[in-house]
Amino acid sequence: MNRAPRYNPRYTAADYASWQGDWELIDGVAVAMTPSPFGRHAEKLSRMAAALWNAIEAAGGRATVLAEIDWIIDSDMVVRPDLVVVCGSAPERHVVEAPPMVVEILSAATRARDLTIKRDLYESQRVRWYLIIDPDGQQSSLLRLNPSGRYESLSVDNPQEIELCLGCVPLTFKA
Repeated sequence: MNRAPRYNPRYTAADYASWQGDWELIDGVAVAMTPSPFGRHAEKLSRMAAALWNAIEAAGGRATVLAEIDWIIDSDMVVRPDLVVVCGSAPERHVVEAPPMVVEILSAATRARDLTIKRDLYESQRVRWYLIIDPDGQQSSLLRLNPSGRYESLSVDNPQEIELCLGCVPLTFKA
C-alpha cells in the first residue's frame, strides 16, 4: 500500500512570537506546554526561586532569578524553563544567551522532555548548572558541566558551592 508523504510543519522563532498560549519550539516543532502543572510544582518553583535569590544575596552576587521566561536559542529553538539564573540584571525581553543555571521542575507533561531532550539541549548550549526537581519523588538532581562539556551529577545531600557568573563570589546552595 502506497502512503502519501506526511506534512510536518516547521516553525521559527518569528512564528512562535505570534502564538497565543504556552508553547516551546524544539527544532522547529511546536510543543504545547499544557496542561499546566499542579500545586506541588508551583510550590517547588516558588521555594526554589526564593532559595536561589537568598543564596545570591547572601553571597553578594549580581545574578538574577527569572521564572518562566523564554530563552530564544536560535531561529527554530525557543524553550521556557521553569527558572533560569542570568548574570546581571533581567533582560529587557527574552533570554538570548545561555544562562549559567536552568531549573526544571518535572511534571507529567514535561518529565520525558526535561530528562532527555532538554538535558541534551542545555548541555550542548553549555548551561553550567542544570537542576532537575521531581516534586512527586521528593528528589533533585544537580548536574554540572565539566571541562569536557559533559554533565556530571553532584550530590544534593549537602550544600554545593556554585559559581554562577564569572567574577562573582561562589554561592553556597542546597537543592
